[in-house]
Amino acid sequence: MSFGIVEPRVLDGKPQSEKSSGCRRVALLGSTGSIGKSTLDVVKHFPERLKITGLSAHSRVAELLEQARCHRPEWIAITDKEAAATLDRSQLPPGVECVVGPEALARKVAGADVDVVVAAIVGSAGLLGTWAALEAGKDIAVANKETLVMAGSLVMDLAKRRGGRIMPVDSEHSALFQALLSGQPAQVKRLILTGSGGPFRGHTPLQLEQVTLEQALRHPTWKMGPKITIDSATLMNKALELIEARWLFDIGADRLEVVIHPESIVHSLVEFEDGSVMAQASPPDMRLPIQLALLWPERPSGPTRRFDWSRAFQWRFEPPDRTNFPALNLGFEVARVGGSAGAVLNAANEAAVGRFLQGDIAFLDIAQACSEILAHHTHDSSPGLEELSRLDAWARRETMKWKRPSRAKAASL
Repeated sequence: MSFGIVEPRVLDGKPQSEKSSGCRRVALLGSTGSIGKSTLDVVKHFPERLKITGLSAHSRVAELLEQARCHRPEWIAITDKEAAATLDRSQLPPGVECVVGPEALARKVAGADVDVVVAAIVGSAGLLGTWAALEAGKDIAVANKETLVMAGSLVMDLAKRRGGRIMPVDSEHSALFQALLSGQPAQVKRLILTGSGGPFRGHTPLQLEQVTLEQALRHPTWKMGPKITIDSATLMNKALELIEARWLFDIGADRLEVVIHPESIVHSLVEFEDGSVMAQASPPDMRLPIQLALLWPERPSGPTRRFDWSRAFQWRFEPPDRTNFPALNLGFEVARVGGSAGAVLNAANEAAVGRFLQGDIAFLDIAQACSEILAHHTHDSSPGLEELSRLDAWARRETMKWKRPSRAKAASL
């Protein structure tokens, strides 16, 4: 085991490169989402260290324009061409360029005016921009777990070849990164990701059959977009994080675990061979891992919340229910087999969640559809980007056609 792309340049605690000194120029992909907004708040608190040079959004043009007025980047990008057509370019702040489409965004992130890219676009759409930035040797603060789920082996190899650095933004992977600094790769026994358990922790199968969209969108801890919130409710989010950890930290699936921690205070743990367990704990606030990813190895005082140690509190841990939440089993399986499985699972899940949000399938159907699509694809142990793209499209089509078996038929299987 190694620590993946982050290991060679951070364990000595010294600056990563010349990019770590001075003001880092940040391109923020997905600026109108929850991670994007938190990133902008972090940047606002460190004007001497961080500067927004580019912002991108898919279709929220008015919100992107307001962000441009506030942060005055060199450029903004709108990836939805129809949405871009609604933009009144006379409203752009002086000196701010607007480009349109995913390909234009990919060219911009590779530009000389970018030091680090925050990849916060939800879903597979985030892969193109991340890939272009890595091709150009940029550092990546990756909040888009789907990029590593789809193409983890290819992405990590590209980063190593081009000299870019990948820093995790997900709270769980940021916690693992920090805890791993307590030892050497050969001393690590396993990585343990924590999860809140979502809004349906402890529910019976009958209760889960009756879950409504409104209930699924009500997360007990985090405020996120609808897709990620549904993933948290099914535990698919944890499944995707397992796959991401497998590639990010170069560790086998048999040395990954998940534990449910309802308080969401301990964000993940590392168990060492001698039995020591190192945990990273902080109040649930995404600004902390974002700040760490952008400013590491510095740890200046920032905008994040702090513990109130004058108050009593308790932390609970319990094993996940892998029977009622089978999405987690899919994560372990994909982390084990690798290859094309990640792209298929991710695409099927995105399509299934979309159908659930539209009221087309039930809550429990999401994991069931993903399982069947994954089982019916022809596995490729070392696919290229073109093949991953083909399988992504195939899995989406198959998921959109998927129909839930009748109860009578299901009982006979």
